[in-house]
Amino acid sequence: MIKIAPSILSADFVNLERDIKRVSTADWLHVDVMDGHFVPNLTIGIPVVKSIRKCTDMFLDVHLMIDKPVRYIEDFAKAGADLLSVHLEADGPTGIAQALRVMEDCGVKKAVALRPITSPKAILPYLENLDMVLVMTVEPGFGGQSFMADQLDTISQVRSLIRQYNPACRLQVDGGINPETARRVIAAGADTLVAGSAVYGAADPAMAIAALRG
Repeated sequence: MIKIAPSILSADFVNLERDIKRVSTADWLHVDVMDGHFVPNLTIGIPVVKSIRKCTDMFLDVHLMIDKPVRYIEDFAKAGADLLSVHLEADGPTGIAQALRVMEDCGVKKAVALRPITSPKAILPYLENLDMVLVMTVEPGFGGQSFMADQLDTISQVRSLIRQYNPACRLQVDGGINPETARRVIAAGADTLVAGSAVYGAADPAMAIAALRG
């Protein structure tokens, strides 16, 4: 089943609770955490995730675009994250493995994320123990970017590896997702879609979410 995860990066942060309720027909809520080091942007941190958890029962899909994420895994888990994604480029293999172990200990679902420059094969050391792989179809850091069509091949390759090594693992795609690109990434193997402006920029977010499901 296709899951839709609206990104609150495109929400109105002055009215965040209202905007979370506007996307309540979605499956997950995607929360982008950026540190100004791993990516050239700053967004939100642990206190905001804790506040979001208080105002919604939605599944919180927290995307950590931060250096050496193992330092903060436990804190984000305690704040209310249901799933945490860490970027393979954000630390060495030992640090990524340690971050995934802490997720396991904290009882949150485990995911790794790939920038467009990263080979799909980079997921192999971790894949058998993952709940999700996130493929970025834009360079991480800012919302509203254009979809990178060359990443369709990456999505297909990741789907092939998931099918071979961990069929229960989900495949999420984030970046430039709208009804047209959603069809293309689903055809390539995605089953979980992150969308920001395509949902929050629509007059009726519920209809936009339905359109992404196709």
